[in-house]
Amino acid sequence: MAQEAVNNAIHDAKVISYKDFEAAFVGYVFGDSTCGQRALYPLGMTGIPIINVNNNCSTGSTALFLAAKHIEGGLGDCILALGFEKMQRGSLSTVFDDRTNPLDRHIEATGAVYPLTSSPTPVQLFGNAGREYLHKYTPKITYSLLFSSNSQFQNEYSLEQISQSPMIYYPLTKLQCCPTSDGGAAAILVSESFLDKYPEIKEQAVEILAIEMVTDLLSTFNSKDCMRVVGFDISKQAAQQAYVKAGVKPSDIQVIELHGIFLILFGDPFVHIYLDCFSSNELITYEALGLCGKGKAGELVERGDNTYGGKYVINPSGGLMSKGHPLGATGQDEDSHSESMMEQHYAKTVVKRPNLALRMYNFPSKIGYSDIDIS
Repeated sequence: MAQEAVNNAIHDAKVISYKDFEAAFVGYVFGDSTCGQRALYPLGMTGIPIINVNNNCSTGSTALFLAAKHIEGGLGDCILALGFEKMQRGSLSTVFDDRTNPLDRHIEATGAVYPLTSSPTPVQLFGNAGREYLHKYTPKITYSLLFSSNSQFQNEYSLEQISQSPMIYYPLTKLQCCPTSDGGAAAILVSESFLDKYPEIKEQAVEILAIEMVTDLLSTFNSKDCMRVVGFDISKQAAQQAYVKAGVKPSDIQVIELHGIFLILFGDPFVHIYLDCFSSNELITYEALGLCGKGKAGELVERGDNTYGGKYVINPSGGLMSKGHPLGATGQDEDSHSESMMEQHYAKTVVKRPNLALRMYNFPSKIGYSDIDIS
Protein backbone atom coordinates (compact mmCIF):
# COMPACT_ATOMS: atom_id res chain seq x y z
CA MET A 1 0.00 0.00 0.00
CA ALA A 2 2.75 2.43 0.92
CA GLN A 3 4.79 1.73 -2.18
CA GLU A 4 1.74 1.98 -4.43
CA ALA A 5 0.84 5.35 -2.89
CA VAL A 6 4.35 6.74 -3.44
CA ASN A 7 4.52 5.41 -6.99
CA ASN A 8 1.14 6.98 -7.77
CA ALA A 9 2.33 10.33 -6.38
CA ILE A 10 5.54 10.15 -8.43
CA HIS A 11 3.54 9.27 -11.55
CA ASP A 12 1.20 12.20 -10.93
CA ALA A 13 4.15 14.57 -10.46
CA LYS A 14 5.57 13.47 -13.86
CA VAL A 15 9.13 14.85 -13.67
CA ILE A 16 9.93 13.85 -10.08
CA SER A 17 11.56 10.54 -9.15
CA TYR A 18 12.37 8.93 -5.80
CA LYS A 19 15.98 10.14 -5.98
CA ASP A 20 14.72 13.75 -5.84
CA PHE A 21 13.40 13.34 -2.28
CA GLU A 22 15.65 14.94 0.32
CA ALA A 23 13.71 13.57 3.31
CA ALA A 24 10.60 11.52 4.03
CA PHE A 25 8.10 11.80 6.87
CA VAL A 26 6.20 8.53 7.24
CA GLY A 27 3.11 8.09 9.40
CA TYR A 28 1.66 4.89 10.85
CA VAL A 29 0.13 4.01 14.22
CA PHE A 30 0.11 0.22 14.58
CA GLY A 31 3.48 -1.30 13.77
CA ASP A 32 6.99 -1.85 15.03
CA SER A 33 9.65 0.84 15.01
CA THR A 34 11.12 2.00 11.66
CA CYS A 35 8.30 0.70 9.46
CA GLY A 36 8.84 3.79 7.33
CA GLN A 37 12.28 2.58 6.34
CA ARG A 38 10.96 -0.89 5.57
CA ALA A 39 8.20 0.55 3.38
CA LEU A 40 10.46 2.90 1.40
CA TYR A 41 13.65 0.88 0.94
CA PRO A 42 12.25 -1.14 -2.00
CA LEU A 43 11.69 2.16 -3.82
CA GLY A 44 15.23 3.40 -3.30
CA MET A 45 18.03 3.43 -0.77
CA THR A 46 19.40 6.93 -1.21
CA GLY A 47 20.39 7.58 2.39
CA ILE A 48 17.80 10.30 3.01
CA PRO A 49 16.45 10.94 6.52
CA ILE A 50 13.26 8.90 7.06
CA ILE A 51 11.33 10.17 10.08
CA ASN A 52 8.57 7.96 11.48
CA VAL A 53 5.46 9.70 12.84
CA ASN A 54 2.79 8.37 15.23
CA ASN A 55 0.04 10.79 16.26
CA ASN A 56 -3.09 8.64 16.35
CA CYS A 57 -5.83 9.73 13.94
CA SER A 58 -3.83 12.77 12.86
CA THR A 59 -0.74 10.75 11.94
CA GLY A 60 -0.92 11.30 8.17
CA SER A 61 -1.65 14.98 8.61
CA THR A 62 1.21 15.34 11.06
CA ALA A 63 3.60 13.84 8.50
CA LEU A 64 2.37 16.42 6.00
CA PHE A 65 2.69 19.19 8.61
CA LEU A 66 6.31 18.25 9.30
CA ALA A 67 7.14 18.00 5.60
CA ALA A 68 5.69 21.47 5.01
CA LYS A 69 7.61 22.95 7.94
CA HIS A 70 10.79 21.27 6.68
CA ILE A 71 10.45 23.19 3.43
CA GLU A 72 9.36 26.42 5.15
CA GLY A 73 12.49 26.21 7.29
CA GLY A 74 14.73 25.93 4.25
CA LEU A 75 15.86 22.39 5.09
CA GLY A 76 14.87 20.90 1.74
CA ASP A 77 13.16 21.55 -1.58
CA CYS A 78 11.50 18.20 -2.33
CA ILE A 79 10.04 16.22 0.58
CA LEU A 80 7.88 13.09 0.68
CA ALA A 81 4.98 12.77 3.13
CA LEU A 82 3.58 9.24 3.39
CA GLY A 83 0.94 7.57 5.54
CA PHE A 84 -0.18 3.95 5.64
CA GLU A 85 -1.94 1.56 7.99
CA LYS A 86 -2.78 -2.12 8.32
CA MET A 87 -5.62 -2.08 10.83
CA GLN A 88 -6.67 -4.75 13.31
CA ARG A 89 -10.16 -6.19 13.01
CA GLY A 90 -12.95 -4.57 14.99
CA SER A 91 -13.15 -1.30 16.88
CA LEU A 92 -10.13 0.74 17.92
CA SER A 93 -8.64 -0.17 21.27
CA THR A 94 -5.41 0.30 23.20
CA VAL A 95 -2.54 -2.07 22.44
CA PHE A 96 -0.76 -2.13 25.80
CA ASP A 97 -2.52 -2.86 29.09
CA ASP A 98 0.62 -2.67 31.24
CA ARG A 99 1.03 1.12 31.06
CA THR A 100 -0.96 4.34 31.29
CA ASN A 101 -3.59 4.81 28.61
CA PRO A 102 -2.69 8.05 26.77
CA LEU A 103 -6.42 8.83 26.55
CA ASP A 104 -7.03 8.46 30.28
CA ARG A 105 -7.68 12.19 30.83
CA HIS A 106 -10.14 12.30 27.93
CA ILE A 107 -11.94 9.21 29.25
CA GLU A 108 -12.06 10.65 32.77
CA ALA A 109 -13.42 13.97 31.49
CA THR A 110 -16.22 12.42 29.45
CA GLY A 111 -17.00 9.96 32.26
CA ALA A 112 -17.60 12.91 34.58
CA VAL A 113 -20.54 13.91 32.36
CA TYR A 114 -21.94 10.54 31.21
CA PRO A 115 -21.36 7.16 32.90
CA LEU A 116 -18.89 4.99 30.99
CA THR A 117 -19.95 1.62 29.60
CA SER A 118 -18.25 -1.38 28.01
CA SER A 119 -18.69 0.11 24.52
CA PRO A 120 -15.51 0.96 22.55
CA THR A 121 -13.85 4.10 23.91
CA PRO A 122 -13.82 6.13 20.65
CA VAL A 123 -17.55 5.51 20.17
CA GLN A 124 -18.26 6.71 23.71
CA LEU A 125 -16.13 9.84 23.34
CA PHE A 126 -17.79 10.97 20.11
CA GLY A 127 -21.20 9.54 21.01
CA ASN A 128 -21.31 11.51 24.25
CA ALA A 129 -20.29 14.65 22.36
CA GLY A 130 -23.22 14.00 20.05
CA ARG A 131 -25.56 13.49 23.01
CA GLU A 132 -24.46 16.80 24.45
CA TYR A 133 -25.01 18.63 21.17
CA LEU A 134 -28.45 17.03 20.74
CA HIS A 135 -29.34 17.96 24.31
CA LYS A 136 -28.34 21.58 23.75
CA TYR A 137 -29.63 22.18 20.23
CA THR A 138 -31.73 19.17 19.00
CA PRO A 139 -30.78 19.67 15.34
CA LYS A 140 -32.42 17.93 12.41
CA ILE A 141 -29.81 15.80 10.63
CA THR A 142 -29.80 14.65 7.02
CA TYR A 143 -27.11 13.09 4.86
CA SER A 144 -25.90 13.61 1.32
CA LEU A 145 -22.81 11.79 0.14
CA LEU A 146 -20.81 11.41 -3.04
CA PHE A 147 -17.90 9.03 -3.19
CA SER A 148 -14.49 9.00 -4.81
CA SER A 149 -13.46 6.08 -6.97
CA ASN A 150 -11.11 4.92 -4.18
CA SER A 151 -13.85 4.63 -1.55
CA GLN A 152 -14.26 1.28 0.19
CA PHE A 153 -18.06 1.64 0.19
CA GLN A 154 -20.01 3.40 -2.58
CA ASN A 155 -23.54 2.99 -1.22
CA GLU A 156 -25.85 5.87 -0.37
CA TYR A 157 -28.25 5.51 2.55
CA SER A 158 -31.48 7.26 3.47
CA LEU A 159 -31.93 8.93 6.84
CA GLU A 160 -34.35 6.12 7.73
CA GLN A 161 -31.78 3.43 6.91
CA ILE A 162 -29.15 5.21 8.98
CA SER A 163 -31.38 5.75 12.00
CA GLN A 164 -32.73 2.17 11.94
CA SER A 165 -29.35 0.45 11.64
CA PRO A 166 -28.13 -1.28 14.85
CA MET A 167 -27.42 1.07 17.76
CA ILE A 168 -23.75 0.99 18.77
CA TYR A 169 -23.77 3.67 21.45
CA TYR A 170 -26.48 6.31 21.70
CA PRO A 171 -26.99 8.31 19.52
CA LEU A 172 -24.62 6.55 17.07
CA THR A 173 -25.93 3.70 14.95
CA LYS A 174 -23.78 1.34 12.90
CA LEU A 175 -24.11 3.49 9.76
CA GLN A 176 -22.90 6.53 11.71
CA CYS A 177 -19.57 4.87 12.54
CA CYS A 178 -16.80 4.56 9.97
CA PRO A 179 -15.70 1.07 8.87
CA THR A 180 -12.32 -0.55 9.47
CA SER A 181 -10.03 -0.24 6.44
CA ASP A 182 -6.41 -0.57 5.36
CA GLY A 183 -4.85 2.09 3.18
CA GLY A 184 -1.95 4.23 2.07
CA ALA A 185 -1.57 7.79 0.75
CA ALA A 186 1.36 9.99 -0.23
CA ALA A 187 2.05 13.61 -1.11
CA ILE A 188 5.11 15.29 -2.61
CA LEU A 189 5.87 18.77 -1.27
CA VAL A 190 8.26 21.09 -3.08
CA SER A 191 9.54 24.63 -2.62
CA GLU A 192 8.83 27.46 -5.03
CA SER A 193 12.45 27.39 -6.19
CA PHE A 194 12.13 23.68 -7.01
CA LEU A 195 8.93 24.38 -8.94
CA ASP A 196 10.66 27.11 -10.93
CA LYS A 197 13.02 24.45 -12.32
CA TYR A 198 10.08 22.45 -13.69
CA PRO A 199 7.59 24.88 -15.27
CA GLU A 200 5.79 21.96 -16.94
CA ILE A 201 4.27 20.91 -13.60
CA LYS A 202 3.44 24.38 -12.29
CA GLU A 203 -0.09 24.18 -13.68
CA GLN A 204 -0.95 21.17 -11.54
CA ALA A 205 0.82 22.36 -8.39
CA VAL A 206 -1.40 23.18 -5.40
CA GLU A 207 -0.12 25.82 -2.98
CA ILE A 208 -0.45 25.27 0.76
CA LEU A 209 -1.40 28.68 2.11
CA ALA A 210 -1.56 27.60 5.75
CA ILE A 211 -1.13 24.45 7.79
CA GLU A 212 -1.76 24.68 11.52
CA MET A 213 -1.67 22.24 14.41
CA VAL A 214 -3.06 22.75 17.93
CA THR A 215 -2.89 20.36 20.89
CA ASP A 216 -5.16 20.09 23.93
CA LEU A 217 -6.07 23.16 25.95
CA LEU A 218 -7.04 23.29 29.62
CA SER A 219 -10.67 23.61 28.53
CA THR A 220 -10.47 20.13 26.99
CA PHE A 221 -10.47 18.60 30.44
CA ASN A 222 -11.85 21.12 32.93
CA SER A 223 -14.99 22.38 31.18
CA LYS A 224 -17.19 19.31 31.82
CA ASP A 225 -18.14 19.51 28.15
CA CYS A 226 -17.92 16.36 26.00
CA MET A 227 -17.74 18.41 22.81
CA ARG A 228 -14.54 20.00 24.09
CA VAL A 229 -13.15 16.60 25.06
CA VAL A 230 -13.27 15.52 21.40
CA GLY A 231 -11.68 18.74 20.19
CA PHE A 232 -14.15 21.61 19.73
CA ASP A 233 -11.86 24.29 21.18
CA ILE A 234 -8.69 23.12 19.48
CA SER A 235 -10.54 22.78 16.17
CA LYS A 236 -11.74 26.35 16.53
CA GLN A 237 -8.28 27.68 17.41
CA ALA A 238 -6.54 25.81 14.58
CA ALA A 239 -9.12 27.11 12.12
CA GLN A 240 -8.73 30.71 13.28
CA GLN A 241 -4.94 30.48 13.04
CA ALA A 242 -5.12 29.03 9.54
CA TYR A 243 -7.65 31.60 8.32
CA VAL A 244 -5.43 34.44 9.56
CA LYS A 245 -2.28 32.99 8.03
CA ALA A 246 -3.97 32.33 4.68
CA GLY A 247 -5.79 35.67 4.67
CA VAL A 248 -9.23 34.12 4.17
CA LYS A 249 -12.47 33.83 6.13
CA PRO A 250 -14.95 30.95 6.54
CA SER A 251 -17.32 32.43 3.95
CA ASP A 252 -14.56 32.05 1.31
CA ILE A 253 -14.74 28.28 1.64
CA GLN A 254 -16.29 26.26 -1.18
CA VAL A 255 -15.49 22.62 -0.43
CA ILE A 256 -14.56 20.98 2.86
CA GLU A 257 -13.14 17.59 3.80
CA LEU A 258 -13.69 16.87 7.48
CA HIS A 259 -12.41 14.62 10.19
CA GLY A 260 -11.56 17.02 12.92
CA ILE A 261 -8.75 19.32 13.89
CA PHE A 262 -5.86 19.32 11.39
CA LEU A 263 -6.74 22.16 9.02
CA ILE A 264 -4.96 22.91 5.77
CA LEU A 265 -6.01 25.66 3.38
CA PHE A 266 -5.06 25.20 -0.26
CA GLY A 267 -5.18 27.67 -3.11
CA ASP A 268 -7.28 30.77 -3.76
CA PRO A 269 -10.68 30.99 -1.94
CA PHE A 270 -11.76 27.33 -1.76
CA VAL A 271 -12.01 25.00 1.22
CA HIS A 272 -12.63 21.25 1.82
CA ILE A 273 -13.91 19.27 4.88
CA TYR A 274 -14.39 15.42 5.06
CA LEU A 275 -17.16 13.42 6.76
CA ASP A 276 -16.00 12.35 10.17
CA CYS A 277 -15.27 9.01 11.77
CA PHE A 278 -18.57 9.47 13.65
CA SER A 279 -21.44 11.58 12.32
CA SER A 280 -21.87 13.51 15.57
CA ASN A 281 -18.49 15.22 15.24
CA GLU A 282 -19.40 16.65 11.85
CA LEU A 283 -22.11 18.94 13.29
CA ILE A 284 -19.85 20.02 16.14
CA THR A 285 -17.06 20.86 13.71
CA TYR A 286 -19.29 22.99 11.45
CA GLU A 287 -19.57 25.43 14.34
CA ALA A 288 -15.90 25.16 15.35
CA LEU A 289 -14.82 26.09 11.81
CA GLY A 290 -17.08 29.14 11.80
CA LEU A 291 -19.35 27.81 9.07
CA CYS A 292 -22.40 28.62 11.18
CA GLY A 293 -23.33 30.29 14.45
CA LYS A 294 -23.58 28.61 17.85
CA GLY A 295 -26.11 25.80 17.74
CA LYS A 296 -26.94 26.50 14.09
CA ALA A 297 -25.38 23.42 12.47
CA GLY A 298 -28.79 21.77 12.13
CA GLU A 299 -30.15 24.81 10.31
CA LEU A 300 -27.14 24.79 7.96
CA VAL A 301 -27.98 21.17 7.09
CA GLU A 302 -31.71 21.88 6.67
CA ARG A 303 -30.91 24.67 4.18
CA GLY A 304 -28.76 22.28 2.19
CA ASP A 305 -25.70 24.45 2.74
CA ASN A 306 -23.51 21.40 3.38
CA THR A 307 -24.01 19.73 0.00
CA TYR A 308 -24.23 20.28 -3.75
CA GLY A 309 -26.03 23.48 -4.66
CA GLY A 310 -25.51 24.93 -1.17
CA LYS A 311 -22.89 27.28 0.26
CA TYR A 312 -20.40 24.51 1.08
CA VAL A 313 -19.85 21.05 -0.35
CA ILE A 314 -18.74 18.93 2.58
CA ASN A 315 -17.03 15.57 2.12
CA PRO A 316 -17.49 15.02 -1.62
CA SER A 317 -15.11 12.07 -1.22
CA GLY A 318 -17.71 10.34 0.95
CA GLY A 319 -15.47 10.89 3.94
CA LEU A 320 -14.47 8.27 6.45
CA MET A 321 -17.92 6.70 6.29
CA SER A 322 -17.20 5.48 2.77
CA LYS A 323 -13.39 5.30 2.80
CA GLY A 324 -12.88 3.84 6.24
CA HIS A 325 -10.22 5.07 8.63
CA PRO A 326 -6.72 3.58 8.24
CA LEU A 327 -5.17 5.82 10.89
CA GLY A 328 -1.79 6.54 9.32
CA ALA A 329 -3.23 7.21 5.87
CA THR A 330 -6.50 9.05 6.46
CA GLY A 331 -5.16 12.59 6.80
CA GLN A 332 -3.02 12.23 3.68
CA ASP A 333 -5.92 10.75 1.72
CA GLU A 334 -8.13 13.72 2.55
CA ASP A 335 -5.47 16.09 1.25
CA SER A 336 -5.08 13.98 -1.88
CA HIS A 337 -8.80 14.20 -2.60
CA SER A 338 -8.84 17.97 -2.09
CA GLU A 339 -5.89 18.39 -4.40
CA SER A 340 -7.39 16.04 -7.00
CA MET A 341 -10.56 18.12 -7.08
CA MET A 342 -8.46 21.21 -7.61
CA GLU A 343 -6.67 19.39 -10.43
CA GLN A 344 -10.05 18.16 -11.79
CA HIS A 345 -9.10 14.47 -11.50
CA TYR A 346 -12.47 13.27 -10.17
CA ALA A 347 -14.88 12.98 -13.09
CA LYS A 348 -17.70 11.87 -10.76
CA THR A 349 -17.45 15.01 -8.64
CA VAL A 350 -20.03 17.60 -9.63
CA VAL A 351 -18.40 20.58 -7.94
CA LYS A 352 -16.94 23.28 -10.17
CA ARG A 353 -13.17 23.33 -9.83
CA PRO A 354 -12.47 25.24 -6.63
CA ASN A 355 -9.74 27.76 -5.99
CA LEU A 356 -9.43 27.39 -2.19
CA ALA A 357 -9.66 24.11 -0.27
CA LEU A 358 -9.75 23.36 3.44
CA ARG A 359 -9.08 20.05 5.12
CA MET A 360 -9.50 19.45 8.84
CA TYR A 361 -8.50 16.55 11.05
CA ASN A 362 -8.73 15.77 14.77
CA PHE A 363 -8.95 13.24 17.58
CA PRO A 364 -8.04 13.31 21.26
CA SER A 365 -4.83 11.37 20.88
CA LYS A 366 -1.74 10.77 22.93
CA ILE A 367 -1.81 14.47 22.71
CA GLY A 368 -5.07 15.97 21.56
CA TYR A 369 -4.44 17.85 18.36
CA SER A 370 -6.02 19.90 15.65
CA ASP A 371 -4.68 20.08 12.11
CA ILE A 372 -5.98 22.39 9.39
CA ASP A 373 -4.76 22.86 5.80
CA ILE A 374 -5.77 25.62 3.41
CA SER A 375 -4.69 25.32 -0.22
